[in-house]
Amino acid sequence: MTSRIALRGDLLDFTADPGFAPTSEPPGLRWRPDHWLMIEDGRIINALPAESVDTMADGGPDASWQRVDHRGRLILPGFIDTHVHSPQLDVIASHGGALLDWLERYTFPAEQRHADPAVAEAGARRFVDALLAHGTTAAVVFPTVHKVSAEALFAAAQRRGMRLVCGKVLMDCRAPEGLRDDVAQAERDCTELIERWHGHGRLAYAVTVRFAGTSTREQLTMAGRLCVAHEGVYMQTHVAENTDEVRWIAGLFPEARSYLDVYERHGLLHARSVLAHGIWLDDTDRALLRERGAQIAFCPSSNLFLGSGLFDWQAAADAGVQVSMASDVGAGTSLSMLRTLADGYKVQSLRGLRPSAWKLLHAATLGAAQSLGLDAEIGSLQAGCIADLAVWDWAVGPLATHRDGLARDLHERAFAWMTLGDEHNLVATYVAGTSVHERA
Repeated sequence: MTSRIALRGDLLDFTADPGFAPTSEPPGLRWRPDHWLMIEDGRIINALPAESVDTMADGGPDASWQRVDHRGRLILPGFIDTHVHSPQLDVIASHGGALLDWLERYTFPAEQRHADPAVAEAGARRFVDALLAHGTTAAVVFPTVHKVSAEALFAAAQRRGMRLVCGKVLMDCRAPEGLRDDVAQAERDCTELIERWHGHGRLAYAVTVRFAGTSTREQLTMAGRLCVAHEGVYMQTHVAENTDEVRWIAGLFPEARSYLDVYERHGLLHARSVLAHGIWLDDTDRALLRERGAQIAFCPSSNLFLGSGLFDWQAAADAGVQVSMASDVGAGTSLSMLRTLADGYKVQSLRGLRPSAWKLLHAATLGAAQSLGLDAEIGSLQAGCIADLAVWDWAVGPLATHRDGLARDLHERAFAWMTLGDEHNLVATYVAGTSVHERA
């Protein structure tokens, strides 16, 4: 039977990059207050002004539709988190340490536990449900080095109908016992995972290099070989997050011009490459990213929490580099993309750039979808897209409600919502038109 649902609310999405300027009606912003969003068999088919719709005619939602009235609430595409570690929910909010120390003290011990299938399965369920409870409907995810961890994550996302990009982590050196693989077995594991999961339903595989410091040259070459051999797979890794890390990589790979060049030399930079952080890059690196079509996943909460540095978004934009938004939990401090966007604003303010709410929201919706090559499916409320979306209260609590009531224009209202809001503002999350999370 045909499934039909119509949601009434204030529709906000993008048709193009709105730019950094905080204008109320920038190019690329699509604002449709008090509209019915029409969803049939999981896809958006139309959006109609509520005041002009006769519920029994004019193509509006008649009695054959399930109608959900969210009048006065904000309806956005579901957020897309382009870099997040599923097992690190175990260590979120752990005190102290810069990147390399933090990995040794917290991250690696937590990831070792996911060799246990029961731990991996429970962790995967907890993680995907937490994403949905924060209004995130699609993600690019690091599990652990263990094949079972990736299997559990794919299975959990598939049961919920989510768009997920994931892959077994590759680490064959300079990592603790229990977190190292070897080149031959890792290649077999990745090949089996690709054959089982890549392109099945809404799942895609990412060749997942932890970072250059925990892979030998042989493993990096193998990772590049996988990218060539399997059409449509992604590649995800970390790059230039921390100055100590950059110096360490330079010592390990003296033949490379830069940290990014290590990946270039092994065939890992292409249009489906997602590189987290990218703080300590230079103009030559940025030109290479533009040429290859690779994107940087900006992780502001994590960068602030670990003291890693301040990402230069303006330089990336000037160079034509694609930038998306990411929580990076657990070095980040929340799966909430609203909190992440607010931290993104703070990081850029410290660099002298004050991005609009529109620029930040675009980078977590349509911009991220375009960078991943998925904008025909997710990232907007365009007819034909899958109905992955979230319903939000503009304000929760007396302070935010007071501030919302004083907003002078749409941008001021959206910026206050983005800055003061979090997962408590979330009313409901839909995946393919099905409610998968509702506020109690």
